[in-house]
Amino acid sequence: MATSELPDSRTEDDGSAVLRVMSYNVRSLRDDENALARIIRACAPDVVFVQEAPRFFRWRKHAARLAAKSGLFVLGGGAPAAGPLLLCSLRATVERTEDVLLPLTPGLHRRGLATAVVRFGTARVGLISCHLSLRKDERYAQAGMVLDRVAALGTPYTLVAGDLNERPGGPAFTRLTGRLQDGWEAAPWGGEYTSIPADPHQRIDAILATPGVEFLGCGVPPHLDPADLLAATDHLPVLAAVRVPATG
Repeated sequence: MATSELPDSRTEDDGSAVLRVMSYNVRSLRDDENALARIIRACAPDVVFVQEAPRFFRWRKHAARLAAKSGLFVLGGGAPAAGPLLLCSLRATVERTEDVLLPLTPGLHRRGLATAVVRFGTARVGLISCHLSLRKDERYAQAGMVLDRVAALGTPYTLVAGDLNERPGGPAFTRLTGRLQDGWEAAPWGGEYTSIPADPHQRIDAILATPGVEFLGCGVPPHLDPADLLAATDHLPVLAAVRVPATG
């Protein structure tokens, strides 16, 4: 399949919403920001779950610039969430946002979650962007905290996406997929491996969803400019098309 063969964003006659959602670790915008923006625009997402967004000096300006170059808007996250960020299109009606800091383990990076509740027409959905720890035990605990946050959002459907720092079958990945659908497993499309761009050999980034969300395709988009993929950051993007049912 080509990227364009994923369904376009739309609202169905029954009120359900077809969304294009993307997860992307942008390595604090230390690489080619213009290449990064071209990749995001080529994928035409409604929502981008960003990891490693700028967190320090003038981080808001950097996040807003990336959003503008990508034709999107900052929804939430960034420094207050310790790196995860949410971008969205004007198609989203924002109900609320919340940035969540996870417990700090001394000597390790602070982690957090960028969360939001949005509506696309009559389809109401929670969003969580995450970046889990490099350390196995902390990563497993954080996976449980992500699931707790899914429950706390109080939405009928939720999308969780991010850099899990673990391959499928690992304890944290398995903890998440015990309650959430794995987009690649549900509807594989494009490429599987997300790291590293020069030699993709492992899948450590994922888009997940609660039961009831239908995956129409999920994977690394094919036919994006290879030079841009290499220049943009040290991960490959994950793109999915999902159908979110209307909320009564």
